This record gives sequence, C-alpha cells and structure tokens, in this order.
Amino acid sequence: MKQTQIGSSSLKINRLGLGCMGMSEFYGESDDQKSIETLHSAIDLGVNFFDTADMYGVGHNEELIGKAFAGKWNQVVLATKFGIIRDEKGGFPGIDCSPAYIKKSCEASLKRLDTEVIDLYYAHRVDPNVPIEETVGAMKDLVDAGKVRFIGLSEASSEDLQKASRETTITALQTEYSMWSRDVEADILATCRELNIGFVAYSPLGRGFLTGAITSRDSLEDGDFRLNGPRFQEDTLEKNKAFLQLIENIGKEKGITSAQVALAWVLNQGDDIFPIPGTRKVSRLEENLAALSINFSDAELADIRANLPTAEGGRY
Repeated sequence: MKQTQIGSSSLKINRLGLGCMGMSEFYGESDDQKSIETLHSAIDLGVNFFDTADMYGVGHNEELIGKAFAGKWNQVVLATKFGIIRDEKGGFPGIDCSPAYIKKSCEASLKRLDTEVIDLYYAHRVDPNVPIEETVGAMKDLVDAGKVRFIGLSEASSEDLQKASRETTITALQTEYSMWSRDVEADILATCRELNIGFVAYSPLGRGFLTGAITSRDSLEDGDFRLNGPRFQEDTLEKNKAFLQLIENIGKEKGITSAQVALAWVLNQGDDIFPIPGTRKVSRLEENLAALSINFSDAELADIRANLPTAEGGRY
C-alpha cells in the first residue's frame, strides 16, 4: 500500500488508517480476540497507521494494542493521546494538559503499550486552563527524552495551531471531518496547509451513520454512546437521512458502497488528509480500504458539494 509523509515529519503512513476506539468502548460489546485478529489483518493488508488513546476503555485499548503488536512494532506507526481524564468508574471528570500530567500520562501509556517510544502523541483536547505553549512545550520535552517521536493536537482551533507551531513543530491535527461534519473547512484546513500540518480525519463515516447501517435508534445497542448524540435523536436522525439518499445515489452511479462513497469523498479532499475509520470486522476493513482506489472528478466533487445537506444537531 502506498505510504505518504505526514506533515514535516519522517513518518510515512498509508492514507487510510484504523481507529481502534470501538474495540474497547462506546459502540457496544466487543471481543478482544476478534479485535486482535482485525488488527493483524490490517497489517497484512498494508495498513501501518493505528490510532488509540489512553482514555479508550480507561486504558484497555492501549493494553489491547500492546498485546496485538508485540513483536510487530517495526510494521506499525502508532498514535495515542492524553488529556481527557477518566475516573475509576469510567466517568469524565475533565481535561488536564498540564506538564506534570503529560509526563505521568506518557509513562502510563508506554507501560500499557509495552513499547519504548510513541510515534505520534496527541493532546486529546486543548486544556482551557493551561496555555497551549506550556502543553506543547512539555510534549517537546518528551521528544527530547526519546519517549515520543512526533507531536500532534486534537480538536484544536486555528489560533491554537498558530500558537503551538511557534513553540515547536506540530506534525498532525486530528479533528472530525466527514460529509456531515465540515466545520474544519472554514479555516482549520487552510491553517494546517499553511503550517504543513497533516490532517487526520476521525469519524469520516459519521460515527457509522453515513454507511446507511443506522436507520433508527433501534439500530444501536443499549449503552452505545451515539444514543446520547444530538444527531442521533429521533427527530434529527430522520432529518439527517437526506445524507443517506444522496450517498446511496452516488454509490449506485459508481458501483460502490455507501461507506466507500463517504470515505472516498474525504480522501479526495486532499492528499494531506488521512481518515481513520474504526471497525472491529475484517470484512468492513477490506471494504473501507477499497475506497483508496476510488476517485471523483472535479465535476463530480462540485456536484456532490452542491447537493450536500447541512447536518441537523451538533457533533457532541
């Protein structure tokens, strides 16, 4: 699989990575053994870019990845994150991106992953109580110490990116981007390009909605975090089905699935954009990877954009 340099780093990754969050939490029941099989299959299929965070499953996801990739780290570029605090009951008490917390979190992640260095380390959210310069300064210290190779931010504003980049090199920004979440097009994508920061698009399938698999709230398991999402309430879900009709029509015209339409659209927005759809199934992984070979002409992209609805409901 073709690999592309991300940002100004020496990291070369495939354009379509694998988000691992759902292997531990948020999307209903999961099976560790099946998840490991999917992770191994991803490597066999040429995927080398994997995304996790210390808060996914309250550490479980990093432990799962550490187990799956033992002896395979030379085939993997791993990104993980810190900053969203979880308590013992799984609650979310807040955000902490203070230098002391960053150092503590990094050591804990390295232990769970059972590795010596993190390829790409993100601040999961910007801490409103800590200047961004202090946060990335502490992350730079981890790079200097050989514990982290490159630095990223997640859900940072254009202003935050500018401030952080004056302090140190930012390799990647991870933020939601899909056919129904296009907020970043206002200024953030332009800022990333100006500063040579790679853009990692999470939830490129709209948390599964854009695949057409979620037609009602009954499509989701009890405990699925999407049930609390503004876009997945009964009234907004019905209105957002306008996306599904458009995507289905495009898929029929091109002979591809709805998931492939949604992923190919994001991929076709620029070679500096790296979507990380999540899945626990090898069959879905294979379907997603096929989107890499799908191209839209300029005329097709213009036509799609002219017909894209505005999503009903906020992202969170």
